[in-house]
Amino acid sequence: MSKKRRQHSAEYKFRVALEAAKGTKTVSELASETGLHPNLIRQWKGQLLDGGPGLFRRNGDQLQRQLEQQETELYEQIGRLKMELEWLKKKAARFD
Repeated sequence: MSKKRRQHSAEYKFRVALEAAKGTKTVSELASETGLHPNLIRQWKGQLLDGGPGLFRRNGDQLQRQLEQQETELYEQIGRLKMELEWLKKKAARFD
């Protein structure tokens, strides 16, 4: 019977990767303490170090996406209002 794969939370991965990045303990020591494979700890550490700048940039990216979505919605509304105005002008021209 095969072992069921363990799933770790993002917080746990972050704590282990941060401990590995600090360098106070070796990866082998962390692996023996946590029961994880050293390559997995190295992988999490690499993800932490590679994605570090993105952690601070995400809020700005999310804000940018929200502004673009709002801008798109406003342009759609402007288009609909222009169409209604043209239609009303045509209808009003019949009564003059």
